Formats: sequence, structure tokens, C-alpha cells
Amino acid sequence: MVLAVAAGLVWCAAPAQAANGRVGVREVVCAEDLAVRTQPVGAWMGVLKHPQTFLVERVEGGWVYGFAYGDVNRRGWVQNGWFCG
Repeated sequence: MVLAVAAGLVWCAAPAQAANGRVGVREVVCAEDLAVRTQPVGAWMGVLKHPQTFLVERVEGGWVYGFAYGDVNRRGWVQNGWFCG
């Protein structure tokens, strides 16, 4: 059950070059699938797929807030550390 919950955050492992997001930078998602949420560990809004992009506006702990381009096309939260370095 714990694995199923963890899989809800990030569906697949990222390549070794994955990096943290930087405020003001439109980062490329390196994870195969990265869940976009309403708040950290909040309700699911959609999924970003490599190589879609995310404009980082704020960093809080292991999460970043910003604009998710691509299929989601709205602001939300994603786990930090899944961007191409």
C-alpha cells in the first residue's frame, strides 16, 4: 500500500541528471510522469510528462509551486528534484 501511495507522487524514476527547480526558471521535467497537485501532497490535478516544462515560482521544502505547461496548463505544486539538470 505504501508503494502505491509513493507511486502517486512520481510514476517513474528520473534519469541520473535530475535536479532541483530554480525560482524564475522554466525547467524541463525529467521524470517520465510527474503529478501536479493543488498543494503539497494535495489533490491530483494532472501529469507532466518528459519533456514538458514547469515555471518555478516558489520552493518550499521538497515541493515547488509554479505554472505547469503542456497537458496541465495551470498553476500547481510538484515534487522538487525531478527536473533535467
